[in-house]
Amino acid sequence: MADEADAVVIGSGPNGLVAANILADHGWRVVVQEAEEVPGGAVRSDRGVHPDFVNDLFSSFHPLAAASPVVGALDLHEFGLQWSHAPAVLAHPLADGRCAVLRRGVEATVAGLAHDFGAEDAEGWTRLSALWQRLDPHLVNALLAPFPPLRSGSALARRLGVADGLRFARMMALPVRRLGEEEFSDIGATMLLAGCALHADLLPEAVPSAAFGWLLAMLGQQHGWPAPVGGAGALTDALVGRLESKGGVVRCGSRVTSVVVRGGTALGVRTADGDAVRARRAVLADVAAPALYGGLVSWDDLPVRLRDDMRRFHWDLGTFKVDWALDGPIPWTAPGAGQAGTVHLAGDLGELSDYAVQVATGRLPALPFLLLGQMTTTDPTRSPAGTESAWAYTHVPRHVTEDLGGQLAGRWDRAEAQAYADRLEARVETFAPGFRSRIRSRRILSPHTLETEDENLVGGALNGGTAGVHQQLVFRPVPGSGRARTPVRRMFLASASAHPGGGVHGACGANAARAALHADRLGVGRTALRVATGRRSPRADADDR
Repeated sequence: MADEADAVVIGSGPNGLVAANILADHGWRVVVQEAEEVPGGAVRSDRGVHPDFVNDLFSSFHPLAAASPVVGALDLHEFGLQWSHAPAVLAHPLADGRCAVLRRGVEATVAGLAHDFGAEDAEGWTRLSALWQRLDPHLVNALLAPFPPLRSGSALARRLGVADGLRFARMMALPVRRLGEEEFSDIGATMLLAGCALHADLLPEAVPSAAFGWLLAMLGQQHGWPAPVGGAGALTDALVGRLESKGGVVRCGSRVTSVVVRGGTALGVRTADGDAVRARRAVLADVAAPALYGGLVSWDDLPVRLRDDMRRFHWDLGTFKVDWALDGPIPWTAPGAGQAGTVHLAGDLGELSDYAVQVATGRLPALPFLLLGQMTTTDPTRSPAGTESAWAYTHVPRHVTEDLGGQLAGRWDRAEAQAYADRLEARVETFAPGFRSRIRSRRILSPHTLETEDENLVGGALNGGTAGVHQQLVFRPVPGSGRARTPVRRMFLASASAHPGGGVHGACGANAARAALHADRLGVGRTALRVATGRRSPRADADDR
């Protein structure tokens, strides 16, 4: 089959579908090519754990989607998307029996911190919340825009001024442990921030863990950490439905094997079935950067320097996840944990730091830090009344050198996966005695399984590359980037490997779509990022927001 479209999007994850929708809004004919039999990438749900339970395979809570101006502009509620919230956003039960709880609204969070951790922690949280409110909405807009964020960055500068701007920059450069030492006298508020920072591959002692933890916590306080009613797949269904209403097409089970490049310009794609799809105006790749450069695009069509840069590409940590169908709510010792959609499990900050260092140095922790989701608490449609659809995941080394809790080698065969799932369940049992007695069935998603289900999750990496500062902004995915353009004309990187990185916010796809639209207006001869020489088009920055 030979076909043609204005744009071909490789991959139907949220970034690819957002990009396709934006291009379709501008009258482009868009074809999305998806290797899997169903769309969605890492935003999918099913009944694979138990027929009566809906479980999300990958992402579940979507604060970035709720806050994203990109997603908001698509009016996905018109295509069936509804958000649901748990009574509380996040809970972190501690070894001493207390529990820090993040709620929607500053007053509700502060009241809980004051009651359980004292007035000083409440005052510190109030200060951090006031800073967030002062910068809203420009900070989120700046983070999600192509780099540098000229418009929103200027708005932030006007809000802060020089002196406060320097203080804000210092705070963003702090490790989350140090931020906690400066702002709080007790541990509760620090644990809320530190647990949020460890959603990425950041140690509590690392830069920019304070910025990441504060951002995620403040998003939760303002927007909640909502989940799509009926399962994460409802977000994908809304994006697909909207695209199809605009004339776009999503082809599942149609694996792209190469991008056709002639004279430095992307002309279309070829599939595993031997089909060709010509792209009259652009190819957008919602795939991990290492799969694009030297994979879908031959090194012969790329600058020599890029090959060396990609050799240095740094993946984020692996992930090990267990889904459960539970006969009843999790029997938490700390009552506050039962109200939260997400629960973080680490007894104190030292335990959290030990875990992070161990994973970063190739050792499987005996006491893994868990991120646990209570989906029926969040969305009652997920399972029968009185039951709970739940999951937990933890980060694991990409290459295991030692197991501090047993004899696992990181092969993640069936026996090892079962053993590590048991370790996660024992961890939950510490904070919720009797948890195991409520397990009706479970599903184990090892790093290998996650990659099998979604090829972008290489080794179980969730964020398309590390969140470390050495691979952010103009270093993402390689030095000289920061935007969606690639060394190949009319080809754009639309995945989480591009700035601003991981999370279900659609910004990587939106930035790629806008870059494609801008390049089409200018003419393809002036759009390529010259990685080999560092030269850029004189008008390359004009596509900023």
